[in-house]
Amino acid sequence: MKFTSALALSLLLSLGSAAWSADLFDERARIERVEDGAFAGTLSGQKLQVFRDMGETLFTARFTSADGAGRRMATQAIVPTKRKREAPAAFQRLAGMDANSCASCHRDPKIGGAGDFSANVFVSEGFNQADFDTTDPQFSNERNTNHLFGAGLIELLAREMTADLQAIRHEVLVEARQTGGTVRKSLATKGVDFGTIIAEPDGMVDLAEVEGVDTDLVIRPFAHKGVMTSLRQFSVNAANHHHGMQAAERFGARWTGEADFDGDGFDDEIGEAEIAALVAWQANLPAPSRLDDLEKGDAERVANGERLFEEIGCASCHRPALPLDSLTFADPGPVDAAGTMRPGEGSDRRYDLTEAAMDLPRNEKGQIMVPLYGDLKRHRIADRQVDGFGNELLAQRFVDRDVFQTTELWGVGSTAPYGHRGDMTTLHEAIEAHGGDARASRDAYLEHSEKERANLIGFLRTLVIP
Repeated sequence: MKFTSALALSLLLSLGSAAWSADLFDERARIERVEDGAFAGTLSGQKLQVFRDMGETLFTARFTSADGAGRRMATQAIVPTKRKREAPAAFQRLAGMDANSCASCHRDPKIGGAGDFSANVFVSEGFNQADFDTTDPQFSNERNTNHLFGAGLIELLAREMTADLQAIRHEVLVEARQTGGTVRKSLATKGVDFGTIIAEPDGMVDLAEVEGVDTDLVIRPFAHKGVMTSLRQFSVNAANHHHGMQAAERFGARWTGEADFDGDGFDDEIGEAEIAALVAWQANLPAPSRLDDLEKGDAERVANGERLFEEIGCASCHRPALPLDSLTFADPGPVDAAGTMRPGEGSDRRYDLTEAAMDLPRNEKGQIMVPLYGDLKRHRIADRQVDGFGNELLAQRFVDRDVFQTTELWGVGSTAPYGHRGDMTTLHEAIEAHGGDARASRDAYLEHSEKERANLIGFLRTLVIP
């Protein structure tokens, strides 16, 4: 049985999560499926809450082989890729599947949070086959799990910044054509500088001076390298990689010509509406906040630490807040790549992220100030002397090995350990490891007294997941 939109709403409003709970005699994580197209259009109120609850149930579900978990004849690759031979085991730490629940890794300090070192994943960039069993860095990059709180707001910021950058590209091309000369324009959005774009009258664009973003000028705000465009893309990728649950929109007949791409006897293991429910739950997770119940002496030290954070230049990349114009979240989003559902290809949904932005301030223009402590830009973060973050041997999506997107610091007080590998136990170690573009700020931090450094650390530890 599958739930249609009307049936799902009426049943789930009356039954709560009962229809989604596995019973004693059934080892499936999901007894019922959500029909593709369910809960389409504008969602609000109780209807949105039910849809979000479905997403949370899917996020915490422990998928089993009775649901289609595992990928007998498919690899972890983002582009659907067949195995040369059947997988020797259901679970495989390097190339997955390596968990049967999203919540297995996203769990600290609560569901949707981060993961510790034991939950690390291996990004085997360039290796589509799972025919190796080593953690040697020449075969895979090891990554720690990021938290998802405020993720919907992050994606909305990225969409608006992408629109700004692409509008500048359009403007510079028009101006070059109209004037008949070379035109240079600064690529800046929301106070973040992405270099310079140069256009010629013949329509040629010089991108040599563009920095911190892909040449298509799409801000990809997720993953340590900033290579995932949306929560939808992230969810489709992760479901296959970690659980062996193939999303129909990429691994089904629409793209591969097969309903059972991995050959395990289960067709279309995760439907379009189920991915959408996962997205809705993640997008609506509240923004991290700050501890504000400090004693007077501690509050003064935290304030001093925050001032030091600004003075030594940390805030030039870890920007305290970026302005957001709109809280309307559309799924699918406007700039996803092929293989992820795009507007008009299935059911479009829209909902408001007001709850996720609860209590966030607005600036004088009425924009929501999102306190992410980041800039959604990539930076070179290692050099010859300080290379703590330069320990990877494989590039990912053509991003250099020592280049990473600025990690958003909101929630950092709740999500130890630190670093893209999760192998730094203190914030001091993480700061000390900053080289490259962050070298001057790192050196300035180390020049201060132990108490002043402790003040800065204390400030960071007030940035928590509520």
